[in-house]
Amino acid sequence: MLDNMPRGTICIEDIEIGMTRHLRKVVTDTDIEMFAQVSTDHNPVHLDDDYARDTIFEGRIAHGMLTAGLISAVIGEQLPGHGTIYLGQSLKFLGPVRPGDMVLAEVTVTDMDIAKRRVKMDCRCSVDGKPVLAGEATVLAPSAKLD
Repeated sequence: MLDNMPRGTICIEDIEIGMTRHLRKVVTDTDIEMFAQVSTDHNPVHLDDDYARDTIFEGRIAHGMLTAGLISAVIGEQLPGHGTIYLGQSLKFLGPVRPGDMVLAEVTVTDMDIAKRRVKMDCRCSVDGKPVLAGEATVLAPSAKLD
């Protein structure tokens, strides 16, 4: 994975509206197979070339939640980072992610309630500049005052 910032924690006191973090990851066949194993989602559109060729996607695609997991990685590793607790996530799947695609996962802080340590973020993933996922996350950020 290629990301724009080191892993760690940005406490609520240091977060600002407009802050953005991202990572890039090539989704591999192994990623898809491991996600199917862990999630128990063995839908053949993800795993069977012959089956997937006859779908609207005309080929295999990654699980949507595998792509969404990259958003979780940015939130849990970079912004706010370690110690963050997910409160909610909305998702819209806008396009397929195929084996071998480089996914850019990005989050941007859009709103904050410092007293409650709540942070809202715009979340998006793209492949070759084309949107494949969009949504919003609400998280509980760590606080330097509580650590």
